[in-house]
Amino acid sequence: MNVLSLEQQALVIGALTEGCGIRTVERLTEIHRDTVMRLGVRIGEACRNLHDAMMRDLQVNTIELDEQWAFIGKKQKQVKNGDAPELGDVWLFVALAANQKAVISYRVGKRTSENTRHLVNDLRFRILNRPQITADGYAPYIGAIDRAFGVDVDFAILEKQYQAPIAADAAHRYSPSSIRAVEKTVIRGNPDEDKISTSYVERFNLTTRMQMRRFTRLTNGFSKTLRNHSAAISLQVAFYNLCRVHETLRCTPAMALGVTNHIWTIGELIEAATSAPVAPENPPPPPTTMRPGYRPVQLRVIPGGRMS
Repeated sequence: MNVLSLEQQALVIGALTEGCGIRTVERLTEIHRDTVMRLGVRIGEACRNLHDAMMRDLQVNTIELDEQWAFIGKKQKQVKNGDAPELGDVWLFVALAANQKAVISYRVGKRTSENTRHLVNDLRFRILNRPQITADGYAPYIGAIDRAFGVDVDFAILEKQYQAPIAADAAHRYSPSSIRAVEKTVIRGNPDEDKISTSYVERFNLTTRMQMRRFTRLTNGFSKTLRNHSAAISLQVAFYNLCRVHETLRCTPAMALGVTNHIWTIGELIEAATSAPVAPENPPPPPTTMRPGYRPVQLRVIPGGRMS
């Protein structure tokens, strides 16, 4: 049986995590694309187990939540009756430590309340302290965080209003709209207004699109199955946390978080991932944080980013 050496596996995984497509990796390494695909899925799914084992009992003060769009097989408007349920839009839900730039929790799936709850419950399971959390205006975050954290959180949402596009030509169609207004709303606790932001997690979204071929827009490099898409994301998250030096931090996010004390090589990542215990599909329910005197959330708007 033809088995790839650790050095060959590291070459393949290194190329995949730098944004190369399957056929590009085949040409670079002279390893058949089917082998490249199977290796990527196997190591990616193992990286999910590694992430679950390492990202526990964390002290994280500031967290940002966001969702990033992609699609499986075809875009949502092309999905027909009878197509597989996984086809169409798919979202990457991310909980990012703002100061350490580390991905603490993530979830891949449709943009639903259920997946939002899975992300927030997983986040609650991994951190010990009372954090400040900022999310975008996606409504299910409010109920999910309220149930998972209760009163032990400082939580706000940040909503950006964009100007409508003024032209339909190609030069403007793919350009981002300018921001017209930003509204901050305090949901629970007393969050620091200066830290109510989603800038870091939005910057992570750019890193994802630059480093993962499946997220590149307007190409045929998109994922064809949800399993392969999820495995690629797990691989990228592990590489980003453990192997990729952040330019601002001058270390990896995992080092800034205190999870490890050195920059991991690709070979070390492969060996650790393949020996990690299998992670449960869903996190355990969050601990009960309701105390006597608990009341439902009351919204408090900060117009223009200033306390009213």
